[in-house]
Amino acid sequence: QVQLVESGGGLVQPGGSLRLSCTASGSIFSIYTMRWYRQVPGKQRELVAAVSSAGSIHYAGSVEGRFTISRDNDKNTVYLKMNSLEPEDTAVYYCNFLVATTSTSTADNYWGQGTQVTVSP
Repeated sequence: QVQLVESGGGLVQPGGSLRLSCTASGSIFSIYTMRWYRQVPGKQRELVAAVSSAGSIHYAGSVEGRFTISRDNDKNTVYLKMNSLEPEDTAVYYCNFLVATTSTSTADNYWGQGTQVTVSP
C-alpha cells in the first residue's frame, strides 16, 4: 500500500560526498518519522539519522557533523546529504518511514529497497 523508492548510492572516494533520496508513494495520510539506516554484512542494521514531523532530528554519533537529514513533505521525500565520507561509511543504506495511511489508522513502518554506498580509493 505504501512503497518507498530510494536512490543516490554509488562509489565515492574518501572525503567525497553523496546525497541519498527516498520517496514514498501510495496511500499516505501522514508520515510521522523519516529515518535512514545502514547495514554491512555480518552486522546489525543501525540507525543513522531520523527526522520527525515536528522537526526533531537525531544523528548517530559516528555521522554527527558530516551527514545532514532533511525532508520535503510536499514530495514525501527524505534526503541524506553525506559529506566527508569514510571507508567505514560503506554499507547498504535503507530508508524507513513511519506512516499512517488514514486519519484513523495506526502508524506502520515501511522500508526502501536499499542503495549501496561504497567509499573506497
